[in-house]
Amino acid sequence: MTMINDTLDVAREAPKSRSFSKPFWDATREKKLLLQYDPVVGKFQFFPRATSIYTGRRNLEWRESAGVGAIHSFTIARRARPPFQGKEPFFIAVITLDEGVNVMGNMVDCALDEMKIGLRVKPYWSPLPDGTHLLMFTPQR
Repeated sequence: MTMINDTLDVAREAPKSRSFSKPFWDATREKKLLLQYDPVVGKFQFFPRATSIYTGRRNLEWRESAGVGAIHSFTIARRARPPFQGKEPFFIAVITLDEGVNVMGNMVDCALDEMKIGLRVKPYWSPLPDGTHLLMFTPQR
């Protein structure tokens, strides 16, 4: 089983939250994933925005997600610029969460022969300097 690097030791700065993304980042302090939900159309959206991507309204609700889903697409980064340079190869994946939204993130603790389209994944929370966490993913074993 050939392991791919996981980029966990890459120094990252805490995000600069905006008024519309503050609930998202605050929830990551408790390792919780909040998604915005538009009750008019009954759909989730990700990444946090000030208005609905479906209606343009500001009527969005925050709903907790388990953060589980399946690999929709992925790539193996074999070349990278700082701060990821020297950490190659590593996975970057697009995950379709069970709520139907796509989230991009790094995969951790995943072997090369394990990674495939459709692989079920769950959240992995990487700590950031301010107490928030960065959402990554790991295989759901």
